[in-house]
Amino acid sequence: MKKILIYITVGLLATVSSSCSDYLDKEVDLTLSEEQIFSKYENTRGFLANVYTYLPDAFAGYSDGQFLAASRDCMTDNSLSFWNVHYYHSVLTDAYSATSHPFAERFWPNDLKGIRAANQFMKNARESVIGNAEKTGDDNHLYDRNMAEARLLRAIFHFDLAGWFGDIPVIGNDENGVPIVFEAGNASAMNMSRTACSEALKWIADECDAVKDILPFRYSNENENWGRVNGATAYALKSRALLYRASALNNPEGKTDWWQEAAQAAKDFIAKNNQQAHPYKLFTTEDNDPNKNYYQCFVSTPHLNNEYILSRSEWNTREIELFLAPCGFSGNVNSTGRTNPTQNLVDAYEMKNGKPIDDAASGYDEQNPYANRDPRLEQTILHHGSIWGDKVQEEERAVDVSYPDGKDYQDLHGGTTTGYYTKKFLNNMSFKNPTTYVHACPIFRYAEILLNAAEAINESEGPTNAYQYVNQVRGRVGMPAYSGMTKEQLRERIRNERRIELCFEDHRFFDERRWKLFEGKTAASEKSLPRYQQVYNIYSVVVTPGASSVYSYEADGTHPSRAFNSPKNYRFPIPDSEVKKAPLLKQNPGWELTTSAAE
Repeated sequence: MKKILIYITVGLLATVSSSCSDYLDKEVDLTLSEEQIFSKYENTRGFLANVYTYLPDAFAGYSDGQFLAASRDCMTDNSLSFWNVHYYHSVLTDAYSATSHPFAERFWPNDLKGIRAANQFMKNARESVIGNAEKTGDDNHLYDRNMAEARLLRAIFHFDLAGWFGDIPVIGNDENGVPIVFEAGNASAMNMSRTACSEALKWIADECDAVKDILPFRYSNENENWGRVNGATAYALKSRALLYRASALNNPEGKTDWWQEAAQAAKDFIAKNNQQAHPYKLFTTEDNDPNKNYYQCFVSTPHLNNEYILSRSEWNTREIELFLAPCGFSGNVNSTGRTNPTQNLVDAYEMKNGKPIDDAASGYDEQNPYANRDPRLEQTILHHGSIWGDKVQEEERAVDVSYPDGKDYQDLHGGTTTGYYTKKFLNNMSFKNPTTYVHACPIFRYAEILLNAAEAINESEGPTNAYQYVNQVRGRVGMPAYSGMTKEQLRERIRNERRIELCFEDHRFFDERRWKLFEGKTAASEKSLPRYQQVYNIYSVVVTPGASSVYSYEADGTHPSRAFNSPKNYRFPIPDSEVKKAPLLKQNPGWELTTSAAE
């Protein structure tokens, strides 16, 4: 009897994690045959739920405390990891090869398995088993909707693959319109040429068009269906795919019509959203406090958050707290604080008057550096003097990262290399009496759509029509609206806005590459630029204690500079073992093995 292979990824700390959706908790017996699965409704339902396990998750690394338990922004100029065995360090120094790259070995097979599982579902699911009756509510034409879900998931996996690897094999439907399912273990079937990244991104956008109005834009019962892809997900994916396609990395000729298509995709999301009785919107607290709005967006229950469009899952865990909180907070459990924001990122936050800190009229004082800044700084980053700790348990105090003996500077298993810790996603947990919290990192959220619109409209139409979208994001935290800028000036401010608004959500790695920020610079040549505009040199703050703390800004002691080789480091390598099995895939430029290395 033919067996069907279902791949299941292990969720973050599976012993303590759960999803809010009963639908997505369903699994299917791995020993069942294809006939047994697709001839029964519950098994078919479980198979589709399994496809969701391949969705990208920015929190996935927190399940590996030794090698990955930090934000993937540690592969960028946004943050560094204190823990010296984390894999992120060798990405910064370009120390991996195509035979040893741990992220390539994870992302390539995971996305391909997800694509295969989605295609298996679309090829085998039966309308007679699922049912396709017209109903009121979310289950209207259920078979059509389930097929659209699988097709959209397949598009998301292709997009993730393209982000990391560039040109990709597009594994959609064959010439007869049947989803392609390679037999497990058939290496020769994957021996196919890759599709250019720009073409793959357009294919992904077209796939979104095919399903975006079949799926409910937003489910009416989100407690039951939270975590499923919906029509809004399709509109959002199309927006991001076309934005990436129009960007310099994938659009070297600077085709303006590609920017126009990206702008229209973002506008389409916003227009469709505005038609909804229950639209997505920027999260605000009940009292709309700009000093709380942003932080609360990421620690409030995500499935009740109208800003989250799609997340991988919700995790009930305290590991986020243990790996993000300053290392001096301890009790029955100990924190290790391994994601350390850089001075480059901290400097990117404007003054409250809307001026960059290097503007002579900004009022910035480097010896009082955190006063009168964009409110998102205090809501995202813990710095020297930040008040943190559970007040009820008498743990509240000022964070002390003074060098070398500050309470939060460093200990055996944790510390900060930059002088900062990450507050975003971090609940103020008692370490004497620890508990667990609901966590989720969004794959898509509404603020990104607004920033997509601002960027694409600025590039295709100019600043006048772009201001309104970026200014909505700034308005949530009480920052002044932008106006009176050239296209080039607004481009820089939009890029800066994306950096601070979307930090630690798996955007910076792709943004700094698609914008080609590394070109025309070297570590030596960029030193004349403000720190927040440097991408090769990484900076930290050193706080010297005394009657009045003294702040100095220096090259980071762990990673003072990054290695970036062009064009090599724009993409990850395809695992060498895969290229050997399927040589038509070819290796990404710069990752080819020399004869001696291959031997």
